[in-house]
Amino acid sequence: MSRTTILISLTAVAAMLAAGAASSQSRRGRAGDAALIASAMSAAPAAVARGATIVAPRPDGTMRTVRRGRNGFTCMADNPATPGPDPMCMDENAMGWAMAWIGHRPPPADTVGLMYMLAGGTDASNTDPYSERPRRGDPWVQTGPHLMVVGSEAILRGYPSGPRPNTAQPYVMWAGTPYAHLMIPVR
Repeated sequence: MSRTTILISLTAVAAMLAAGAASSQSRRGRAGDAALIASAMSAAPAAVARGATIVAPRPDGTMRTVRRGRNGFTCMADNPATPGPDPMCMDENAMGWAMAWIGHRPPPADTVGLMYMLAGGTDASNTDPYSERPRRGDPWVQTGPHLMVVGSEAILRGYPSGPRPNTAQPYVMWAGTPYAHLMIPVR
């Protein structure tokens, strides 16, 4: 999960809290919103995506609520500013974890969260939670469809980590940091 992806997700939380009723959209806006909704919903299983709040990034990095949800998940459309697909969907606990990461604060203790990225994702580093690009000679970490479990040190035991993970099997991203989490491929 790239820093840009998390920043956009966190902006979504602030936008949702501050937003009142959504303004009416033009016909053209609704057509664009349909594409954003489809992109965001591709991140999670249909049963989760149907009830999730859908958000989309604006050019200035803030988020717009496209559709209000009712199940505690927030799904974000793909961000064209990142090098790979990255629509994501996360529960409220995962959103709290992400907000702590972005704020350089300790994540909530003993609060397990779940994120879906069923369209896959691309990350600059598997070892540095704040890397914005790979180190010289290292490739981007490309993971196909996957889940992420955040907020549990116990779940990480026994899984491999390191700068070049085998993304076809479960692995730990950002091991040794407070933001270590389990990446679980779901092909």
